[in-house]
Amino acid sequence: MRSLADWLRWQETLHPSAIDLGLDRMRRTLERLNWRQPSCPVVTVAGTNGKGSTVALTSQILRAAGYRVGTFTSPHLIRYNERIVIDGREVSDASLVAAFERIEAARGDDTLTFFEFNTIAALLVFDTAGVDAIVLEVGLGGRLDSVNAVDADVAIVSSIALDHTDWLGPDVETIGREKAGIFRAGKPAIFGSRDMPASIGEVAQQLGTPLYRLGEEFDWQRDGERWSWRGRNTNYNSLPRPALHGELQFDNASAVLCALECLSSRLPVTRDAIEAGLRNVTLPGRFQVVHRTEPVAVDWILDVAHNPAAAQALAGQLASRPTGGRTLAVCGILGDKDIEGIATALRNSFDSWIIVGVPSARAVPVDALSERLAKTGAHIAKTAATVADGCEAARTMARAGDRIVVFGSFLTVGPALEWLQAGN
Repeated sequence: MRSLADWLRWQETLHPSAIDLGLDRMRRTLERLNWRQPSCPVVTVAGTNGKGSTVALTSQILRAAGYRVGTFTSPHLIRYNERIVIDGREVSDASLVAAFERIEAARGDDTLTFFEFNTIAALLVFDTAGVDAIVLEVGLGGRLDSVNAVDADVAIVSSIALDHTDWLGPDVETIGREKAGIFRAGKPAIFGSRDMPASIGEVAQQLGTPLYRLGEEFDWQRDGERWSWRGRNTNYNSLPRPALHGELQFDNASAVLCALECLSSRLPVTRDAIEAGLRNVTLPGRFQVVHRTEPVAVDWILDVAHNPAAAQALAGQLASRPTGGRTLAVCGILGDKDIEGIATALRNSFDSWIIVGVPSARAVPVDALSERLAKTGAHIAKTAATVADGCEAARTMARAGDRIVVFGSFLTVGPALEWLQAGN
């Protein structure tokens, strides 16, 4: 029997392209597996930024209400199993291997991508577990992403910004149309930001999809450390702020409450559950703060920000939490990202940068990345071949009261989190 690691290595080589958008292979394989659309409610989340937070908030509130929830997210930070979670627990290696064996027996001549294997495995695991609700995070885009083989009962688009332009299009209108591909006729769709591309509304109108927009059909308002939310039929006053960092989490939480209002006849949720979910939600790698006291007191901040919009949000969060010491960056960015746009958004956020290599064929060589970042005005203190080496260099440079921000990719934050968890 193949181990999970063996299966994953093999899946990376099966299909000729790492990314090959389209639903035909998925649908044929699911049909051979006799898979049927879930009988429980499904929430599908797309968007440029905020997807992970939206999934985490939805799952946490539903779990606080007593429901067994299956969540599918990507990519992972440390362990592949992070991608498929039931009732807050990562799926076991044995369950994944069993799902892979079923998929391999059914795929026929179709050479599935790594992500297609992942998606189908999640659907099989959720079907076997008999969950009460499913929350799915789109991997890339929406319309042609493998997650879109599932019909969403509620579709959320968290935000639209420029990212993956080679795949999704050169402007926000084109990207918005791709992400709105998760909408279904007659099923509620939610847009969770205040600047909505016209294409989102056009797709909803064409499909006959009820569209709920932040600032229109629902909205929120801050009141110190509390906040209030209004929907179409429900209002909540004086809610606790989401435990996730950043002002944009109010947008994400607001969209989640709208989704839950739309599902209230099937998944009723109490205010107590909403409050518990908001207070207890966690999401590694999204402005995650890790405090270290050795060799000196330093805060490590881990954030996967990998496009200019996410970098702007990171800059805002850093500015809202001033520090008495220096702010050092440990940065690794993939070559298909807007490197200059990310650096420009964070131009005034860091005193020094440490540039690291990331473990991907899409990575830019460290020296080339360093040169490009330096041209934007970044002060490059050091380069390191690996994330772990970069973290060690940052720890050596840091003085008491400094903070170290690790960002630029899941492939940067994941190894840094593993390095910190190892007690370094």
